[in-house]
Order: sequence, then structure tokens, then C-alpha cells
Amino acid sequence: MSRKIVQREATAAAVDFPTAMPGILRRVYAARSITSPRELDYALSNLLPPTSLGGLADAAELLQAAIVARQRILVVGDFDADGATSCALCVRGLRAMGAVDVRYLVPNRFEYGYGLTPEIVEVAAQQAPALIMTVDNGIASIDGVGAAKAAGMRVLITDHHLPGHSLPDADAIVNPNLPGDAFPSKALAGVGVAFYVLLALRARLREQGWFTDQGIDVPNLAQWLDLVALGTVADVVPLDRNNRLLVQQGLQRIRAGNCVPGLRALLEAGGRSLPRVVASDLGFAAGPRLNAAGRLDDMSLGIECLLTDDASAARDMAAQLDALNRERREIESDMQAQALTVIENLQLDDERLPVGLCLFDPDWHQGVIGILAARIKDRLHRPVIAFARSAEGEIKGSARSVAGLHIRDVLDAVATRHPQLVQKFGGHAMAAGLSLAEADYPAFAAAFDAEVSRYLSADDLHTCLYSDGELSDGELSLEVAQQLRDAGPWGQGFPEPLFDGCFEILGQRVVGERHLKLTVKPPAGASRIDAIAFNTAALPTGCSVARLAYRLDVNEYRGLVSPQLVVEHIEVITS
Repeated sequence: MSRKIVQREATAAAVDFPTAMPGILRRVYAARSITSPRELDYALSNLLPPTSLGGLADAAELLQAAIVARQRILVVGDFDADGATSCALCVRGLRAMGAVDVRYLVPNRFEYGYGLTPEIVEVAAQQAPALIMTVDNGIASIDGVGAAKAAGMRVLITDHHLPGHSLPDADAIVNPNLPGDAFPSKALAGVGVAFYVLLALRARLREQGWFTDQGIDVPNLAQWLDLVALGTVADVVPLDRNNRLLVQQGLQRIRAGNCVPGLRALLEAGGRSLPRVVASDLGFAAGPRLNAAGRLDDMSLGIECLLTDDASAARDMAAQLDALNRERREIESDMQAQALTVIENLQLDDERLPVGLCLFDPDWHQGVIGILAARIKDRLHRPVIAFARSAEGEIKGSARSVAGLHIRDVLDAVATRHPQLVQKFGGHAMAAGLSLAEADYPAFAAAFDAEVSRYLSADDLHTCLYSDGELSDGELSLEVAQQLRDAGPWGQGFPEPLFDGCFEILGQRVVGERHLKLTVKPPAGASRIDAIAFNTAALPTGCSVARLAYRLDVNEYRGLVSPQLVVEHIEVITS
């Protein structure tokens, strides 16, 4: 798959940045549509107010009634990091506000599938809750909500996924993506929605004098913004200003050591230093280890890790999650090799590959197909759905999309054109899930490719690396690397700065069997700098000059701190 470097251009009008701001940061922010220094002020006082988020008043009333009546509240979560952090946040928050009986239930993906299904309602009914509160799921659970209401349970849906044509008949729904909802940020993760629900509940209980009457300290909900940051980053939602604020506030607490023991243990298991944690550490160290529980086993282990206040117990659970993550990587590696072999055996070049690619193997692990789809999508730069067998005669698929294609809308269109083909589906712009009969897989694969082809052309199937331009010899420094590191939080929709330029190759060696370590310098510069290209083979013998697309990062090794290029792409200029 071809890759090309595209230069970013300033998309923001002239702004009145402080004169002390380094020029490189001015350039980077202008290319990310920052129009005012206020957009970079991540003080908690600048959080979007809850008043414009629909459904909060009804949600707070439901929760208050259950708390005051000392009724059982059951939080029904999801089996990914967003669902786990949402669940832990709500259990901690509700207990701190005086709820005497708060429990949680997370469906095992291999037995019950996603969401508040009628089957999981049967399990929930065994605990006889008065109120079910979903987190990070439920907006598509029409049958499940109906079953819960028929059994005499009230239902509060909190979710962020796009709704279908019909809504469940819940007692209250909080979702910024409901039609007509006025909340300015549609990018809230499930844990962000849950945080806003707790804010509204605390305000209502305070107004009613609950905390004073019960002799309870009004809880500082900001103490759990570490959980909000983790779920937001791990779910790869766009980091608009409101999400960046939530993430930055969480990161500040983590760096100060004010995080739940489970998150500390997950970061330490990933080799991260708390005082230097950045958003990518949540996404690449803590998030995958937490997700591993839901992918291979039971997310209850991950939730318990986030709920415990015992540091020793947290370390033990983090070690179990780390072992599951290593197992997950091995399974994923094998599946990816199989998928690429299948593609190679088709003997199709890039132009003849399906634009919308479906892959299926009955022996694949359904807990890993999402990551597999993401890896193949990154390699081939086209929408991919990976399927695994989930039951006799049924398969489940996990879809990942590319920029410019709303994958849930594509699935909706396929389901509309072929009403009997897709059993159920849900998701958002970049990721989705679905189920269908195994016998219908060939027909679905063809229908999916045809629908994607309506939106994407061959010109869209190139990987574009958007560069913030060149760095001068003097800017390839530890000081600039630290400035860029601190200028985030970077993430989906607010990408970490990427630069490009030509470098002389002074030395190269392969480390860790598959990573390329380089020593380079600008052709006209004097400074030598180390570079690392992950999952990259050695350059041709005699390669002397190459164009690199890279991130300037801070490398810490054996107590030494130095600047380092993290290389995303290499073009050999001369050999």
C-alpha cells in the first residue's frame, strides 16, 4: 500500500498567542484549527456545563429516588476499557454519594454479546435490582429494556453510541448523540457521559440537602478524572476541547500520584513512569492491558482492578491482566499472519482488492477480531471487517474504518438494502460491530464492498501522513521534544505533531528482532540523533540518505534522557 507525506497547512486564523510561546507550537496549533489561546486552557472551570446535556434531570431523579429509598442499583457495563472505566466510576461515585447497595454486571462477550440483551436481563433479575443503569451501552437495547421493564425494573440508559431508528423505552436516556440533543460535544466517550450523570446527581442531592442530612461529605468527583481520562483515550474518541480538558485533568492527577491503585499498577506493568505519563501511555500501556480481560476472559477482572483501594491487590490483578495481554498479542499475531496469507493467496494487487474488505476464519478468536481489523485496515488503508464464529451458524464481525467513511452508516445502508442479511449492528464513525448468519457471509462481503465503493474511490485508498513540516537542526533538541510532549494531550482528532525531512543515515541495526534503530543527522547539520522505526526491516545496504516522517519524542533509558525520532515512514533517497 502506497504512503504519501502531505504537508499540513494552517487552518486557523491569526491568533493572539502569548509571545513566550515557542514558534513550533504556534505552527502546530494553527494547523489544528486552534483559534484562541482559550482553547488551550484546560482548567476544570472551562468544562462544558451539564445543563445542555439532555436527559440529565430525569437521570438524576431516578438515581436520587433509588439512593434515598436505599434500593439496589445495578450498573450494567461493557467489556472494553470505556465500559470498564464507566462502570468503576459509577460504582465509586454512587457509593460516595450514599448509595448503600450498588453492584455491577458486565456481560461476558462470549456468552451474552454486547449490550443490555434480554439474556443479560435474566441474569440481572436474579439480583433483583430496582434500577438498572447502563454505561457505554444500551441505546440499541430495545428488547432488553423491554424485558427489564416487564420484570418491574426501572432502566436508565447512559451511552454515547449512535442511536438507531427507534429508541428503547427506558425511564431516562442520556446520550449526546440523540437527535436534537443540544450538548455541544458529541464526542464524549461512555465514561464522559457517566461523569456528567454523576455531576447532575451530585447537584440534585446537594440541592435537596441530602449530604447534610446524612452527614456525608460532598464528594469531589474530580478525584476520579483519571478513570475518565483512561476510558476517553482508550476508546479513541475525538479529542475535542472538552475531551482534551477531561484527559488533561486526569493526566495531571495521575502524574501527581492521585490515581486509583489499579491504574497506577496497569501503567507500571507497562513500564511507564507516573510523573511523565502522557495520553499515549493510557492508550498503549494501560488501555490494552485493561481491554485484555474483556477480549480473552471476563472484564470483571479489569473492573475489580479499578475498584480496589488495596495497592497489593491492584498489582496482583494488573499482573494477571498483563499476562492476558501478552496472550492476546500472540493470538493477534497469529491471526494477522493468517489474514495476510489469505490476502496474498488471492493474488490481487491493491487495485483489485475489495474496497471494503471482509475476512473470516472459523477458528479466529472473537475477542481479538477488533484489533485484527484495525491492524489490517492500517496496513491496507481500507475499511475492514474481521469475522469469527460466535455460535453454531452465526458469526460476529468487528469493523474498523478509514477517515472519510462512517462505518455505522455503511452498515445501516447494507441492512436497508438487504433487510434479511444483517441480524444486528451498532457502533459509530470509525468502529462498529455486527452479527449475521455464517451462510450469509459471502453475500454480506459482496454487499459491504459494493456499499463502501459508493463512497470511496481508488484515490482514497492511500495512506496519507500529514506532516507539520521540517524541523531545523537546532529544533532537534530535548527542549523542543519536551515542549511538544507537554503541549497535548494528543490523540484522535488532535494528532501528535509529525514532521518530515531528509537525513543522512550514519548507522543502523535491528533491535528486538523487528525494530530498526538508526543514527541520523540532517545533511547540513552537525547534530547526531537516535531514531527508532518500529516493525521495520533494515534499510538496503549502502543507504546513505533517506526522507523520514517522524515524531520528536523524549527517550528515557537507564537514567539518561535524550531526544529521539520515532519514525513512521522511510523513503530511501540514495543507496
